[in-house]
Amino acid sequence: MKQLRFDEVELFVYDTREEMGKAAARDAAACIKELLKERSELNCIFAAAPSQNDFLAALTADASVPWEKINAYHMDDYVGLKQGDPHSFNGFLSEKLFSKVPFKSVNLIDGEADPDKEAARYGALLDGVRIHITFMGIGENGHIAFNDPGVADFKDAKTVKKVKLDPICRQQQVNDGCFPTIVDVPEYALTVTIPTLVSSERIFCIVPTAKKHDATCAALTGPVSETCPASILRKTKHTRMYIDTACAGNLINK
Repeated sequence: MKQLRFDEVELFVYDTREEMGKAAARDAAACIKELLKERSELNCIFAAAPSQNDFLAALTADASVPWEKINAYHMDDYVGLKQGDPHSFNGFLSEKLFSKVPFKSVNLIDGEADPDKEAARYGALLDGVRIHITFMGIGENGHIAFNDPGVADFKDAKTVKKVKLDPICRQQQVNDGCFPTIVDVPEYALTVTIPTLVSSERIFCIVPTAKKHDATCAALTGPVSETCPASILRKTKHTRMYIDTACAGNLINK
């Protein structure tokens, strides 16, 4: 393992994505227990993507995590997909996480609801709580949640908003094996906005594979700009990023 720092981001580089996932889960479990020493419950936001598979598998296998003290939220979902649809993010997380451990509560985005009303409803839920930990990834276009370049706003006044997904983002869903073709990927989604994500007391960002190398390099070494939304993490305290050597590439030599 190699450890580097880029402004506020502590970066941990592991040889394989399996090692990366296990390390992130171990540290996340420790963080959960530490924060619960001063609180009776936690509010956590989770990302839904194949990039999170190794992390989620290791985290749910940890029987020492007091899940019954955690309220779970997720950061984005497609407009128009039914609850539980295997292509939806609520469906993904229900399979990989929510059905595996006994959370105190699970709060899902409803993709079938009127998107503006659902954005207001889910935003009000998040406005009513303190977010303690956000678990996220980085998209191939540098997005966090569905805050793509072009719609990302570091000073967004909304908590949750409807967005039109950019072509790179939609193609990533095909590259990840989530949809057969880009035509099948919904054009619109609901996303938690950047100010809400980075308001979290702790952030764990898990980013494996070579496909994420360019976006990760841009986030860590390029300008802090909405053209690479993940770059805001360099200005966000208590951010830990976990990557594998495939993602790191020449980054570890910089």
